[in-house]
Amino acid sequence: MKKSILFVVATILALACNTTTHDVVAQSKPQPEGMKSYGAEIDPEGAISMNDFVEAMASSDSLATKVECEIITSCTVKGCWMDVKMPDGSPMKVKFQDYAFFVPKQGLEGRTAILQGYATRETMDVAMQRHYAEDAGKSKEEIESITEPKYTLFFLAEGVLIKE
Repeated sequence: MKKSILFVVATILALACNTTTHDVVAQSKPQPEGMKSYGAEIDPEGAISMNDFVEAMASSDSLATKVECEIITSCTVKGCWMDVKMPDGSPMKVKFQDYAFFVPKQGLEGRTAILQGYATRETMDVAMQRHYAEDAGKSKEEIESITEPKYTLFFLAEGVLIKE
């Protein structure tokens, strides 16, 4: 019995003295030069133009894609959405998957972004349009002028790159 206890104690001491700690360092892909990453790690390779995006969406109500676009504005309250410019100048609303990340609230206007995610056609009701207008800092008159639902494109981004 004493030999068993002695053996267990000796084994524990040997293991305790012989343990090595291994620091695990996360190896992440370097960000593309001149770009800031938000959300899931993506790269700019394979991004299509907005013209190609519109052409692809002409025959579909949804599309998993990566697209290069120009930012019009972002949510001034939290940075929880962006509007990007369609080829005709109209905005497309970009939301972020699972509300898991945000972008800067200011200073994105005119910058180029790469979005990776899922585009859909949806109807945006009046209440949601007004909510977005309020987040964007629109005047009371502009907000109250929104009275009709709107059929529009949405983009749910899992990752975003923004050129600095």
